[in-house]
Amino acid sequence: MSAVRPLPATIGRGIVAGLGGTAVMTAFQKFVEMPLTGRSESYAPANFAQKVLPINPASDRARRRVNYATHFALGTLWGAAYGLAAHAGLRGQRAVAAVFVTVYTGDVVLNTALGLYQPSSWSAEDWAVDIIDKLVQAEATGAIFDHAVGGASPPIR
Repeated sequence: MSAVRPLPATIGRGIVAGLGGTAVMTAFQKFVEMPLTGRSESYAPANFAQKVLPINPASDRARRRVNYATHFALGTLWGAAYGLAAHAGLRGQRAVAAVFVTVYTGDVVLNTALGLYQPSSWSAEDWAVDIIDKLVQAEATGAIFDHAVGGASPPIR
């Protein structure tokens, strides 16, 4: 068994995987989910950034840039969380499940506390779309981490 990789290196690989997972989720949303549901582009990431940072984009184009930048920045958090799970010895579906439950719950709770989400008013379709989109992100992040960016240190026994 090889040595356990340093935590910062594992988190760094997770961040790269999170960017990739976010790109996969974005493609899934644009080319599969949104055409099927008729949902328009979400500005939830821009709303979050504008709530927690002293920014106010001056144009629709600038707001769209903030939206994408925040979308991908938040995706790195999914990857960093996967890196932490992998460093702790979780792999594959166990790691995806642990990360998904933790990060998705945190996302909903934080955005609700900030007044940005009102999950009690969401329809079953709203819930399904949100969960499926973010599960695609979690699955893609895990697959990229485990198979494309060198994986994690060996499981701890």
